[in-house]
Amino acid sequence: MSEKLEDILSQLTQPDNAAIQKATAQLKQAFKDPAIIPALCAVMTGSLNPQIRQSAAVMLRMRVKKHWKKISSNDRESLKAVVLQAFRQETEHTVRHSISQLSAVMVKHETPDRWPALLALLNESTKSNNPHDRHVGLLLLSKVVESNPEPFKPHYKQLLQLFGTVLQDVTNPTALYYCILTLTAITAFTGTEEMNLMRSLIPRLITALKHLIQADQNQASEAMEVFDELMESEVSIVVPHIAEIVHFCLEVSADISLSDSLRVKALSCIALLIRLKSKAVLKQKLLTPILQVVFPIMSATPPPGEEDPEDEENSDGDSDSESPKHFATQVIDTMALHMPPEKLFNQLMPLTQACLASENPYERKGGLLCLAVLAEGCADHIRTKMLSSMLQTVCRSLSDSNQVVRSAGLFALGQFSEHLQPEVSKYHAELMPLLLGYMSSLNEAKIGHVTKAFYALENFIENLGNDIEPYLTTLMDTMLSALNNTDNLKLKELAVSAIGAIANAAKETLVPYFPPVIESLKGFLTDTREEMRSLQTQALDTLSVLARTIGRDVFSPLAAECVQLGLKLTDAVDDPDLRRCTYSLFSAVSTQSPESLNPHLTAITTLMLMSLKSTEGVTAHVEEDKQFVLLDEEDDEDEEGDTALEEDGENEVEDVAGFSVENAYIDEKEDACDALGEIAFNTGAAFQPFLQSSFEQVYELRDFPHEDVRRAAFGAMGQFCRAHHKVWQENPTEANYEVLHKLLGVVMPCFLEAVKQERERQVVMSVLEAMNAVIKSCQGEALQTPGRLTEISHAIRDVLKKKTVCQDGGADEADDDEQQVVLLIKLAEYDAMLQEFAGEGIPILAAAAPAETFYTHLNDLLPLIMNKAKPSCTVADRSFSVGTIAETLHSLVSVSGGRAIAGRLSNRLLPVLVAGVKDSDAEVRNNSVYGLGALAQAAGPIISTDYPMMLSLFSNLLAKETDRRVIDNLCAALCRMIMSHTEGVPLEQVLPVLLERLPLQEDMEENKTVYSCLAFLYSHSSALIISNMKPILSAATHVLGTKDIDAGYQPLPRSLDLDCSDCLVWVWKDTHCRIEAMCCGGIWSRLINAGKETPSYQPGDQVCQSTQDFRFGESCRKLHPNFIGPFKMH
Repeated sequence: MSEKLEDILSQLTQPDNAAIQKATAQLKQAFKDPAIIPALCAVMTGSLNPQIRQSAAVMLRMRVKKHWKKISSNDRESLKAVVLQAFRQETEHTVRHSISQLSAVMVKHETPDRWPALLALLNESTKSNNPHDRHVGLLLLSKVVESNPEPFKPHYKQLLQLFGTVLQDVTNPTALYYCILTLTAITAFTGTEEMNLMRSLIPRLITALKHLIQADQNQASEAMEVFDELMESEVSIVVPHIAEIVHFCLEVSADISLSDSLRVKALSCIALLIRLKSKAVLKQKLLTPILQVVFPIMSATPPPGEEDPEDEENSDGDSDSESPKHFATQVIDTMALHMPPEKLFNQLMPLTQACLASENPYERKGGLLCLAVLAEGCADHIRTKMLSSMLQTVCRSLSDSNQVVRSAGLFALGQFSEHLQPEVSKYHAELMPLLLGYMSSLNEAKIGHVTKAFYALENFIENLGNDIEPYLTTLMDTMLSALNNTDNLKLKELAVSAIGAIANAAKETLVPYFPPVIESLKGFLTDTREEMRSLQTQALDTLSVLARTIGRDVFSPLAAECVQLGLKLTDAVDDPDLRRCTYSLFSAVSTQSPESLNPHLTAITTLMLMSLKSTEGVTAHVEEDKQFVLLDEEDDEDEEGDTALEEDGENEVEDVAGFSVENAYIDEKEDACDALGEIAFNTGAAFQPFLQSSFEQVYELRDFPHEDVRRAAFGAMGQFCRAHHKVWQENPTEANYEVLHKLLGVVMPCFLEAVKQERERQVVMSVLEAMNAVIKSCQGEALQTPGRLTEISHAIRDVLKKKTVCQDGGADEADDDEQQVVLLIKLAEYDAMLQEFAGEGIPILAAAAPAETFYTHLNDLLPLIMNKAKPSCTVADRSFSVGTIAETLHSLVSVSGGRAIAGRLSNRLLPVLVAGVKDSDAEVRNNSVYGLGALAQAAGPIISTDYPMMLSLFSNLLAKETDRRVIDNLCAALCRMIMSHTEGVPLEQVLPVLLERLPLQEDMEENKTVYSCLAFLYSHSSALIISNMKPILSAATHVLGTKDIDAGYQPLPRSLDLDCSDCLVWVWKDTHCRIEAMCCGGIWSRLINAGKETPSYQPGDQVCQSTQDFRFGESCRKLHPNFIGPFKMH
């Protein structure tokens, strides 16, 4: 049979399709012969044609992989012997490589200890004095170990000693390559006993890589993966050698004679080290040498006649370049995310300023890119210390003579707008005219540059809020002109995207432009041409934004049509981006008109669950061309059915070197998770039939490789809990209660585990946010499990103490006398953000648990919060500290036992809050003033002895404070003091001062507090209110008829729960006759028309009062009465 088989394989190599098809049919038939394995072995060892020998080895591997258990014990032993014999005698590298892969498949089934001949061959060949034998032995070793590293664990120590020898033989680069691949494979499985041996190999490893680079850059690039594996699996191994690794990577990165892929690998290695061990990088003074190498790469001029990829005219700005320049910028980005900004900026800014002042446009571009990527990680530092100067630099760049520099300036402005809110929006008067002028001068043909201009404009206007109104007409005229007067689909797409950003800021004020916009979007969404796909996707995104912002009354009539349109699109077009945007549209519709989704929930959830389950877009990267893979699918109808799944499922990916997933499919899964969670919450009981299947599929994604999908999965799980809690509240059956606690019993431990073990900060932030939302919604139900409150408190404590995995919790390997230096390094701003998310959980827990129950945990957490209020801490830390204390006190107002606990805490918290009132930063003062008011409200008369000190403090602050938000909160704090302990406040002195500061101008949420206080005072001292009626009415007319009065403020106790209109109606009805009397005596006239001559009236006259000086809010003035009354004179 072997001769016939060899002939068939020979025909498969012929350039004749008919011959190949005939041979394939013959081969499939031959594979049904039980003698196929011996025949393949004979061909593999006996054919004179190396291509046929390789083909036999490949097919033999495929056969063995699927049918190992069918092979008898004797035949297995014979096969082992034949394979090793073939490997020994083979002279061709390609064939030997295939035989080594065959051996690897067999090792997967036969552990090394059950194949002693293999171990003997490996031992003999790898220790041979013949260099060729050594590299052949190391090839076999690398393949068998890579296929199944763990069974070789008893031999790791021996292997590491072998590697130490091999790495010293720098004259045999092939041996070095296979040695390093094997080392990479075992790294994740090494234990503490191998640590020292592994650590000792690092210097030799670096030397070996240097020689391998000279021999084969592609192999060297692959071999450098060993550093990634070492850092990801056991970073403590590399810590003592960080300086050596960094200097080696810098040497590679800076060498322009090397391949881009090799330089990129070196730069990404540096970025990973910074991400995992930023403290060690700083401690070993490696920041300066890194920057000195990275900056020239980032600002390098491209070769003559070429441009950087992002500057090419056909670039749409979306593609990430795999160039050294791109990765050099990412190194700076990683530094900003993981290093203390003070230390980073001291080293970075001189280099940046030198670039910005250069005559070379690419150096100026490099300086701007540096500023741009600092915005995310160093946001607080820039906002508080450098924003004005950095904005001036970026604005100047927009008038640069070189378009490359202008493009970089636009990118930087977009990044600032995205990450430096809200402060950057305060510069709209300077920036908007500049941007609008720039937009008007653009050349439509240069679409790459136009894209960057739209990016900057979008990011800036999206956060303007009401400040967009002066520019709205110009903006919409520009966008509608682009939709109607150009054939350029990319420009239309940019305009549609910009309309979404405008809608986010303008909200209901965009209503006049809604009809022409919606007509354009409908036209795009019903055009099924392939070239419209990108524009269609953007149109769906913008339609989702409009659904959320334009107002329920305007959008609801279109809701059902939008749902049907989305379903038709997903049915007609197979595109992950389009599906993703359709899911977002469904989610947006659920916020405005959930009933429009209810009839279609079966179809919608089916689509989304298919997206979550799908492996579409996943590409398996195989180790060699599987030209005979069709033979692995031969018909097995005649074979026994019980063997179909006899092998491990992992066999299916045995030959796969790795996987990659297209970003579009990642985004689709992420948006499907987000949409499912929001739809579940908004549709309530209608979603219940789909809750279990949705939850199960989302739960499976909590360990998904991509962090964005994990983040979305955790968020959706939280939404499911909140959704079912709402259903249970509306329909409190035992069944609903059981489902709720079953959900909470799975989700809360899942959240807590993720906080401790998840490596990505942004995922942990999302988990903390989701957990806080669940506790806030479910209150005590989320804490019923014994020990749950303790577990959550400990999780918050661990984040505040930097003991979680994502915070690089383990201390760097360092000498004891140097450790203190590391501990004194301030948190990078990303870590501070993580701690803020954790801190937000403290007041939420305080509101959800009985005060006495939570007090022990609060006692443990408060010192960690209070430590951040010290003058030496950053503004962000001080603001976070006093803000968290204030919100916690506010939570104690409404819980059982809260007053006693607030009183117990007052002696500890008062000094912190008092110091905060005197802080130089307005936000810290604001939060501290709010905190003192909350303390007064929570503790009541318990802190009455502190009232004189607090009033004196507020009086001094009021005399010099210029920040309106602080003044507003000071008014609210006085009101809380009055309502909590009226006797402690000299009202005749305090009330006039309070009324002088009304109406509130910044913190409109506190209107609720102010007017509740006035109503409270009227019920206790009506004469005091009547005597101050003029300033009360003057202030009240500023908010009557507006939304400011009810803007989400937490209600006071029911007896005091009155808003401004309630207060005035009550006062007005009760004092109507008194006002008439006041009018008779001229008092009313003096109040309303101070300074004017009072007309003469007689008793019995009917008098109307002019409303000329009354404010009726934002509604139409002409619909209001010109006069009120009449009032009868007495």
